[in-house]
Amino acid sequence: MKLRRRELLRLGGAAAIGLALPRAASASDYPNRPVRVLVGYPAGGAADTAARLIAQRLSQRLGQQFIVDNRSGANTSVATEAVVQAAPDGYTLLMVTTSNATNPGMYRHLNYDFLHDIAPIAGVIRVGQVMEVNPAVPAKTVPEFIAYAKANPGKINMASGGIGSTPHLAGELFKMMAGIDLVHVPYHGDAPALIDMAGGRVQVMFDLISASIGFIKSGKLRALAVTGATRSPALPDLPTIADFLPGYEATSFQGLGAPKNTKHRRQAEQRNQRGCRRHDLRSATGRSRRRRDQGLACGVRQADRGRDRQMERGHQVRRYRAAVIRRAGQQTLRELP
Repeated sequence: MKLRRRELLRLGGAAAIGLALPRAASASDYPNRPVRVLVGYPAGGAADTAARLIAQRLSQRLGQQFIVDNRSGANTSVATEAVVQAAPDGYTLLMVTTSNATNPGMYRHLNYDFLHDIAPIAGVIRVGQVMEVNPAVPAKTVPEFIAYAKANPGKINMASGGIGSTPHLAGELFKMMAGIDLVHVPYHGDAPALIDMAGGRVQVMFDLISASIGFIKSGKLRALAVTGATRSPALPDLPTIADFLPGYEATSFQGLGAPKNTKHRRQAEQRNQRGCRRHDLRSATGRSRRRRDQGLACGVRQADRGRDRQMERGHQVRRYRAAVIRRAGQQTLRELP
């Protein structure tokens, strides 16, 4: 758990939200009661872990409890709809995940419009995933796994946190690019999927590094590669899948949102607009002063250049006079034009 905590905090999630919310809350007494943070997955998964770290930090910073409320179902749609229907007072927040971006393409009828009904607060984390297998799988590299899957088509189970989840889409992309046949087994969140992965009931998964790293470090799962474009600092010895399948990349994000028209958000936006106008005024004033200073400096430089030219002409005249004197021998300085 400490490894997950350090990794998430290293990516700046808790600090970013801890600084963002106090600015968003314009009322001096916000929050004056507990705040709920709804998570669309069961406890123990990556989104839940991140939400609990953020809630802990916000509770310490703002002096009120931020309570994580797990509402799993329909690939985060249950939690999202609950937040959409909540009062826009800043006391019901949503842990936004990549699934919120993919759900409109997965479900024909949703009872909300995510882009219209959820107001973004701040991003928390953007992280790659890791391709991992049960230790009973003989493959130890991505090419070995592809060869093993081609030799056993339709016999390898691929776990995910649900239909349309990031692990599911990452696995489908891998299947398509590698030309293999894996059987998708969706779970209600990545936590139960990881348990079955460690138990050998499913063989492969493309899960978030923050959720899987404990299983990998303990040897319960074997990591083959990471899904990002570059290697992960958390697992620096692992190659990327793109090293073997050029062009492959899959990452996920998490953030914090609130119902649209949330009061504190509107006031924050108005305050920011006023701040921008003041900044523009100060900038314009600063530009005028800079122009004036630049004009004065230009005049000084021109005067300096004029004086330098005069001094240079003086040096030339004196050198010329000295040369003439040397040539003439008997002429004096008064006789020179």
